[in-house]
Amino acid sequence: MIAVIDYGVGNLFSVEKALLQFADDVVVTGDEKLILAADKLVLPGVGDFGECMSNLEATGLIPAIRQKIADGTPLLGICIGEQILFEGSEESPGAKGLGLFKGMVRRINAPGLKVPHMGWNSVNFSEPKHPLFKDLGEHPYFYFVHSYHCVPEDGSVITAVTEYGEQLTAAVAKDNVMATQFHPEKSGDVGLQVLKNFIEM
Repeated sequence: MIAVIDYGVGNLFSVEKALLQFADDVVVTGDEKLILAADKLVLPGVGDFGECMSNLEATGLIPAIRQKIADGTPLLGICIGEQILFEGSEESPGAKGLGLFKGMVRRINAPGLKVPHMGWNSVNFSEPKHPLFKDLGEHPYFYFVHSYHCVPEDGSVITAVTEYGEQLTAAVAKDNVMATQFHPEKSGDVGLQVLKNFIEM
């Protein structure tokens, strides 16, 4: 069973709809028992870093999420769901993230370009290519909507980058935790391939 974590924010039902193309047992839930019983977790998120963390803390689900990660359950973060895996963000000074990745979320520095970075952009994968990106060609285009991006302390966790005024982190992974800044559920066939790969891991 794949649990899409419902904490009052995010593209929950578009993520669910995309996952249902490859799996029958997808649930959108804020129920701790279902999350603890899940084989895989998806953590979506849109909006403000601080608001997302505040909402997540209010659910009381963080200990269950940490337990599942410690147990080796695969987790996929999407958009702000990626950012809150880090320690904090310039968007919300004082708000603490989950700290699963060391590093901060920084505002995009793109002189002469509009921020937020919104629309389709190509990505470059790190070598060796992470299993999340299996069967994808070189430099596929994904859909982004963000003003901030993750800057890990350890660059080896970066699995994909994109260019927008500067090099931006497009995806990260460490052990069973992986995340994308882009929205796979809004990225057509290439995004669906990412979700299929996650399900088949």
